[in-house]
Amino acid sequence: MFHLRTCAAKLRPLTASQTVKTFSQNRPAAARTFQQIRCYSAPVAAEPFLSGTSSNYVEEMYCAWLENPKSVHKSWDIFFRNTNAGAPPGTAYQSPLPLSRGSLAAVAHAQSLVEAQPNVDKLVEDHLAVQSLIRAYQIRGHHVAQLDPLGILDADLDSSVPADIISSTDKLDLAVFKERLRMLTVGGFYGLDESDLDKVFHLPTTTFIGGQESALPLREIIRRLEMAYCQHIGVEFMFINDLEQCQWIRQKFETPGIMQFTNEEKRTLLARLVRSTRFEEFLQRKWSSEKRFGLEGCEVLIPALKTIIDKSSENGVDYVIMGMPHRGRLNVLANVIRKELEQIFCQFDSKLEAADEGSGDVKYHLGMYHRRINRVTDRNITLSLVANPSHLEAADPVVMGKTKAEQFYCGDTEGKKVMSILLHGDAAFAGQGIVYETFHLSDLPSYTTHGTVHVVVNNQIGFTTDPRMARSSPYPTDVARVVNAPIFHVNSDDPEAVMYVCKVAAEWRSTFHKDVVVDLVCYRRNGHNEMDEPMFTQPLMYKQIRKQKPVLQKYAELLVSQGVVNQPEYEEEISKYDKICEEAFARSKDEKILHIKHWLDSPWPGFFTLDGQPRSMSCPSTGLTEDILTHIGNVASSVPVENFTIHGGLSRILKTRGEMVKNRTVDWALAEYMAFGSLLKEGIHIRLSGQDVERGTFSHRHHVLHDQNVDKRTCIPMNHLWPNQAPYTVCNSSLSEYGVLGFELGFAMASPNALVLWEAQFGDFHNTAQCIIDQFICPGQAKWVRQNGIVLLLPHGMEGMGPEHSSARPERFLQMCNDDPDVLPDLKEANFNINQLYDCNWVVVNCSTPGNFFHVLRRQILLPFRKPLIIFTPKSLLRHPEARSSFDEMLPGTHFQRVIPEDGPAAQNPENVKRLLFCTGKVYYDLTRERKARDMVGQVAITRIEQLSPFPFDLLLKEVQKYPSAELAWCQEEHKNQGYYDYVKPRLRTTISRAKPVWYAGRDPAAAPATGNKKTHLTELQRLLDTAFDLDVFKNFS
Repeated sequence: MFHLRTCAAKLRPLTASQTVKTFSQNRPAAARTFQQIRCYSAPVAAEPFLSGTSSNYVEEMYCAWLENPKSVHKSWDIFFRNTNAGAPPGTAYQSPLPLSRGSLAAVAHAQSLVEAQPNVDKLVEDHLAVQSLIRAYQIRGHHVAQLDPLGILDADLDSSVPADIISSTDKLDLAVFKERLRMLTVGGFYGLDESDLDKVFHLPTTTFIGGQESALPLREIIRRLEMAYCQHIGVEFMFINDLEQCQWIRQKFETPGIMQFTNEEKRTLLARLVRSTRFEEFLQRKWSSEKRFGLEGCEVLIPALKTIIDKSSENGVDYVIMGMPHRGRLNVLANVIRKELEQIFCQFDSKLEAADEGSGDVKYHLGMYHRRINRVTDRNITLSLVANPSHLEAADPVVMGKTKAEQFYCGDTEGKKVMSILLHGDAAFAGQGIVYETFHLSDLPSYTTHGTVHVVVNNQIGFTTDPRMARSSPYPTDVARVVNAPIFHVNSDDPEAVMYVCKVAAEWRSTFHKDVVVDLVCYRRNGHNEMDEPMFTQPLMYKQIRKQKPVLQKYAELLVSQGVVNQPEYEEEISKYDKICEEAFARSKDEKILHIKHWLDSPWPGFFTLDGQPRSMSCPSTGLTEDILTHIGNVASSVPVENFTIHGGLSRILKTRGEMVKNRTVDWALAEYMAFGSLLKEGIHIRLSGQDVERGTFSHRHHVLHDQNVDKRTCIPMNHLWPNQAPYTVCNSSLSEYGVLGFELGFAMASPNALVLWEAQFGDFHNTAQCIIDQFICPGQAKWVRQNGIVLLLPHGMEGMGPEHSSARPERFLQMCNDDPDVLPDLKEANFNINQLYDCNWVVVNCSTPGNFFHVLRRQILLPFRKPLIIFTPKSLLRHPEARSSFDEMLPGTHFQRVIPEDGPAAQNPENVKRLLFCTGKVYYDLTRERKARDMVGQVAITRIEQLSPFPFDLLLKEVQKYPSAELAWCQEEHKNQGYYDYVKPRLRTTISRAKPVWYAGRDPAAAPATGNKKTHLTELQRLLDTAFDLDVFKNFS
């Protein structure tokens, strides 16, 4: 029992007929401090012993009595009990008992007085019981809220009523209600009597149901709790561990009369419902046999989104980035983003010709970017709807990344200008793990977007799957609880409740900059698409849906009955929008060509020409002056902050770097430093993200230095290179690939003038992000005319580390390249190299030298267009003594080498070369070592293919022609059914017009990428080396 710091009169229960004195006219949101208030029934003037300093003494005695009634004299005990029972202080006082032996009668009299007084413990317990009841509604009231517009399911999949709340009579019949009331009162859960329903109880500071009143009868307390928590809105928030946030939510939903709308707001809501509903009806009339994934059953989504945007605009937001699945997408494009209706309608024309490069995408996957005036706030607002695949929720982290980038570029460090809205389906929100990954990025320093408004279109069904079979949690939104995001469930057939919830959600995001979820409990009037028959699997639900009156009709009838609008006004609103649709439909017939670029979600103004073409088709030298290389190297090998103590081992690493700079050489880490540092000088923002990238998985990078004596004190030397450089962001990510790669892809979408890199901890870990690679990175430009320059760094190499830490699966990336292996391009074409890059869907490289790694990173930005870059990075080569590059390979005039030809004795006497080995990456060093050991440097030439795709047909043709007597072989350390062989062989054969065979030297086919046995690994390596240098091995196959 807590310490009560209040007076007797404040504890005393009042009957409903008594006047309740309000001690505080304004109840603040924050917790209040109790003050002792003297509030006796009789005037103080009539009680002389309460005047002067005596009152202080009485107050001290009263406090002591509250702590322990036995700590004061029995007469004081009786006095305080009588006062608490309602007696004026004058009559409450009983004189001390006489000490004579003849005082037994007086003792008995006094004892009877004590026993006759109410038990103060009972009074306290009653107040605590009422507080527990209030808390029960706050915690569990949403379980009995009337959320399902169909009235056949409970949104939490549980029809039972929590044992500690009294459900409303709307939910249960009167007999059940009375029985529950009896169970919870008379000797039941709370120990209250039924007569207590008319007693007045003081309200705790953790509720706002009293409004301006500080006390209410229990019956009214229950009624107001029912109105706040058990009607068409269910609020989940009591798991939040921040008192201020909980109080804020209580105030928004408990305050009596807070959910009020003006007639003008109601008319606006009706007009928005008209547009949402009639748009879908128009499409159904015109294209009844087309898939469009309409919004029927949740038409309230459109006014809901517009309310969020209106309120956010009012609070200062001027850029909203949205992501959503296919359901309702066309309606959102038309009525929220305001895409021209004729542009939407012409998408249904099967004769429309595509004008852009690429293959395009279906209409309900396309994105949009539009800047317009918000009519409610009269402020400019930019809306971007990100294009997405059918893979539900895959766009979530992409939207987050793009939002983070837009905030970064406009200096919005608190998310006050740029925000995101994510729409979800109920089945996907509960079922897709990417939702959880994205939530866990929401509050990380380098990933937070300072709050996202999530809107769940809760159809209460998946494709055909019943929610009771689709999730184990009560609600589809329970995943949001992990980040303390409040969840507002709302019946979508109550448009005003939906609008209020959306308004609160926008205010929450603006106030606390945290995620919030709006769960629109609705239904899907049609099947998964308009051609689907839902009665096969949900017969009872769809029988009810067939009877269900549309929400527009319900709300219009309500407003007509309220006198807000009349029937002619309502019908005029409908006919006005129908006319707009018909006129747009007529104009759409004039559209003969489809321009996907008109649906671009992330335009880059100024980067391309007005018609979307590169400003040139050339790439300048990627080399740098020696002064710049030396300066960057010196910073990379030092600590640019004073009084900063680094680890002793790191001191040795920095010293080694300094020695390399003096010797004009770079290793892998220093080459990366040179590339990054030089781009920063040129104003290019660089963002490197991934697991452990700050230090580097293999402890080679060390871009963030940590003070060994001061906790959390760090230094990023890269940000101390130049006075006016661009910022460098390097951030360890959460242990997520799917979510983080999607995030970085979204970040790279926002601007072409940034180098955004994601590094896998090991290359094969990218496969948990395969959806982002397959659906966004590989085909993104072909589907959505959207270029992206993201870089994937994938550590790769067969080094005896077992099947999971060896292969970055290069065969998968090469298989998805869009070049034709059987067609030799025009090698005489001007700018052949650049044209190849422009035509490809992505670039795949495996560098064998740090210098070439340096060049390919710089080329990524200096190109006049953007393509994804896949780099298979080394592990053992990071410290290999031969894997070094001279400054001479990085000076002005130098470029990335797509092919590094043989430059030893074999190249000097090419007619003596018996075999020309082609390879890529680390295996080159194994081959050169073996060649030297066998003394075959003049007989075997080794050519490195650094850029695998686009394939360097031109350079390889020169190499083959240089060695006319040599047989050709491809050598790789990967297994034959993996790696590069299946990609390289047909292209090499095309290069030489199939004049010679291309032999294979490498590991045999296998199911696993590598062996887990070290001895087997070495045996396999030696076998492939034997094959590579045995000049007779292929004779029997000729």
